[in-house]
Amino acid sequence: MTSKIQADATQTSPESDEPETLRTSAGAVPTTTGPIDVRKPDRWRDRYARRLWLTDLVALVWVVYGTQIAWFGLGNVEVSIREDTRISDVSYWVFSAILIAAWMAALSLADTRDYRVIGTGPTEYTSIVRASFFLFGAVAIIAFLSRVDVARGFLVISLPFGIIVLILERWLWRQWLVAKRLAGQYSARVLLVGSRESVAQVARELARSSTSGYRVVGACVPSGKVADMIDGTDIPIMGNVDSISRAIAVTNADTVAVTSTDELPPFKVKQISWGLEAGQQHLVLAPSIVDVAGPRIHIRPVAGLPLIHVETPKFTRGQAFAKRMTDLMLSIAGGVLISPVLLALALLVKFSSPGPVLFRQTRIGYQGRQFTMLKFRSMVTNAEDLLPGLQQQRDAGNEVLFKMKNDPRVTPVGRVMRRFSLDELPQIFNVISGSMSLVGPRPPLPNEVAVYADHVHRRFLAKPGITGAWQVGGRSTLSWDESVRLDLSYVENWSLLGDFVILARTLRATIAPSGSAH
Repeated sequence: MTSKIQADATQTSPESDEPETLRTSAGAVPTTTGPIDVRKPDRWRDRYARRLWLTDLVALVWVVYGTQIAWFGLGNVEVSIREDTRISDVSYWVFSAILIAAWMAALSLADTRDYRVIGTGPTEYTSIVRASFFLFGAVAIIAFLSRVDVARGFLVISLPFGIIVLILERWLWRQWLVAKRLAGQYSARVLLVGSRESVAQVARELARSSTSGYRVVGACVPSGKVADMIDGTDIPIMGNVDSISRAIAVTNADTVAVTSTDELPPFKVKQISWGLEAGQQHLVLAPSIVDVAGPRIHIRPVAGLPLIHVETPKFTRGQAFAKRMTDLMLSIAGGVLISPVLLALALLVKFSSPGPVLFRQTRIGYQGRQFTMLKFRSMVTNAEDLLPGLQQQRDAGNEVLFKMKNDPRVTPVGRVMRRFSLDELPQIFNVISGSMSLVGPRPPLPNEVAVYADHVHRRFLAKPGITGAWQVGGRSTLSWDESVRLDLSYVENWSLLGDFVILARTLRATIAPSGSAH
């Protein structure tokens, strides 16, 4: 149903999802007169969930029946019934259909298609894995208790194969969703509510990831005036905190994000929630806590207050052991695998320019201890002596890190190696010796550490890595503050799964390198 509301707001164009605007020197701002065309909210969440349901079903039918046919052939093989003669013969075709239905139900009960987990982060994938293991565990228990002897090979193959296919299918959908979100579609339309400073901060954080599914369309601040803008952004102010209902209608927002409550009247957040349409409009509380991973955040209701507990970073012996074992296994296996490449690169460096094959440099590592980092030599031997004369010619890096896109000290072979990060391969021996990790913060030089602010020293709570959040996040295109933020976020929110994600992104970045002036 479409209704017309006369208010201090904009008129929505019938050809566009965006409100009509007037142009001023400040940019596009809402007009203050005219009727509002209040539309039905975009049901993209429901459409996307239905598509996921359909492709999940196709994937599971293919996996389960494909496994059955591969294991038994096309014959009507019957489930073995041991002792309970009350149970009639049930063919595997029926059992497979029941398994598919149960698997679909498990995915639904685990909220794997919920809009809160789709499109970003690992929760969607981990929920699929947990639901699948829970289902097969339940099948095994039921089969044992009912003394029905289901072929173990059938189940053992179906489980991992099904998980892999489901995750691949969801990953393909995520790439499609990312493309849509980059085009401004399939995203929550967010109205920010709070102080000007908190609104601006949250808006900047959301803008860092345009693929996360949150598109800010307006803001309401305590002293807001229509036709104004949030400082440093192009986000229009739609009025004060008493104008939220009208602002939702004007912007067609489906999500209200409260960024701060200090300047809001008592019970205002509850009143906002009462005014939202159930199931179609959503309320989000966005406290000014950044770079904190989900596992560290816990909500505990106490006397009606939703207290947010943020755990301090924990570095247990078990975590350290798991990371070290992973480093050792992958680095040793990788070293054996790439040994021909290492030998070929060593010969190229040796015969292409005078000097040693390996470049040894003192870096600062875990807990601030010095170590010698290994790299294939990619520069002339007197590169350090030439550095002072190049300081004014830097065209990359940042205020702490010296970088040049076309550094004259780099040899022709070194230029190719640096483009694909091949010069860093000898660091695999640093990993084996224990001075580095496969994934971690960037190993800094002593002169860089000398100018660190106090909080930056938290980077040394983890071993430096061959790759890391900084390397896959933009490398020399990042500012110093952004580099530090990524490394500290990694250190404080470390997880083994996160390491594997960074390694995968590193492989992709190596194939299509960017920002690699190092």
